[in-house]
Amino acid sequence: MYAVFKTGGKQYRASAGDRLKVEKLDAVAGDDVTFSDVLMVGQGDSVTVGTPLVDGGKVEARVLTQDKDTKISVIKFNRRKNYHRNKGHRQHYTLIEITGISGGAA
Repeated sequence: MYAVFKTGGKQYRASAGDRLKVEKLDAVAGDDVTFSDVLMVGQGDSVTVGTPLVDGGKVEARVLTQDKDTKISVIKFNRRKNYHRNKGHRQHYTLIEITGISGGAA
């Protein structure tokens, strides 16, 4: 069974046991979180697509860790103008493990 759910402005496809990096959640390691914005639930050939959400659909997950992603470089440069700026950015994320999916085709 799999589900497509929405959190942090992004959509994720997940099955039970998957580990995902999602936008930072307000939870600590070991907490259980529930995502109720489920867009689609499927199992084999039977697929339930919500309009826009699946009624009674939810994805349950356990927070594994809160961390920062790898560093990206933001470079601004104008040639022949003596202009050069270099910045870095590390995005915060939450690593979750999907524990259960319910609703729709379940």
